Amino acid sequence: MDKKQTADILDKIRGGYSLPSLSALATKLIELASADNAIVPELAALIEKDPALTVRLLRLANSAFFNTGQEVTSIRQAIFRIGFNRLRIMALSLSLRDTFPMAKHGPMDYEKFWRVSLYKAIAAKSLADKLRNCNPDEAFIAGLIQEIGLLIFYDLIIKGSDTQPAIELYPLERLLASEHELFGITHREIGEAALRYWKFPEAIIACQQNIPAQIKTPDLSPLCLDCEIARELSSLICQESMEFSNTFKEISEKYGIDHEATSDILVNTFNEVENIAASLNVELDKGKDLLQIVEKANRTLGMLSEQMMHAQNSSPGAALPSFNTLQNVRDQAAVTHTLQAVAHEIRNPLTSVSGFVQKLSSIMDSSSEGWDYVQIILKESGKLEQALSHMTQKV
Repeated sequence: MDKKQTADILDKIRGGYSLPSLSALATKLIELASADNAIVPELAALIEKDPALTVRLLRLANSAFFNTGQEVTSIRQAIFRIGFNRLRIMALSLSLRDTFPMAKHGPMDYEKFWRVSLYKAIAAKSLADKLRNCNPDEAFIAGLIQEIGLLIFYDLIIKGSDTQPAIELYPLERLLASEHELFGITHREIGEAALRYWKFPEAIIACQQNIPAQIKTPDLSPLCLDCEIARELSSLICQESMEFSNTFKEISEKYGIDHEATSDILVNTFNEVENIAASLNVELDKGKDLLQIVEKANRTLGMLSEQMMHAQNSSPGAALPSFNTLQNVRDQAAVTHTLQAVAHEIRNPLTSVSGFVQKLSSIMDSSSEGWDYVQIILKESGKLEQALSHMTQKV
């Protein structure tokens, strides 16, 4: 498509062309999202018109996700217990999820789309809670629907066309570049136009912008920042090719989030995902996803072990090298430099692996498939930490 055709399509979408109709409830909830004078009875009456939604919201309100401690039996109780805005956001999430299909159609895997989006939404919420930089419930919605334009893009442009490209959310930059090259428009552009038509708040619409890789963190709004970090974390969970230590390193260097905070957010995401998935009718296998990320952590541990072995084999003596073993080595400066380089390359990823797996073990069932695996990783990472400490005592 040329620029004029692209502009015409975006104009049509802003007017509602080919967009799925949101339910009357969803439309009203979006309206209430920016109303300062909305009252509890109004929201309760609106939700109670949909018995199925009422049941799902009550189940969600009584779940560990909200940790209220006391059972709620009515929507009004739920509003008072977990908050007006939070319940409104969750009701909107349910309504949006019900607007789009599931299963797999051609190159579009709706199940995978919603699984990735849910992990991103919970990670964004956890980030907002941790960083205290924006409204956590707004972050949940922004994360959940950040790629919603892809579903519209598929229905409007790809389905039925001669060009049926593979649709992979990761890496996002490659997907957007492919869309632009093949069709002259991206799903983020379509998503922005659709959210404007549906009258979403501007802060959430802003998260549709394509964030260049070199952009500086201060240039992002807090909500966009949380969604970008959450995208990295959801890719670590859902994308097999993503490496554990590389993701932690990138989040630390690009966004200034330390390894411990990243571990907390990941563990909290896993801790909450099942309850929300059940309420949103999103199919996922938490055990399988946990096992996959543990395997990634173990691969990183194996790589670090190899680096340690290489350091040992390249230095004199049978024992693992340390500052004290350098006393009889003629070129002490060179070997010291080697030890410093090894320590630098190993310490941070080792800390990220051991810290994450330690936190993960606190929420895992000891009878689960991955429990023994986690214990082995903790034991081996402990051995590496001791070896690294010995090697760098005085370096």
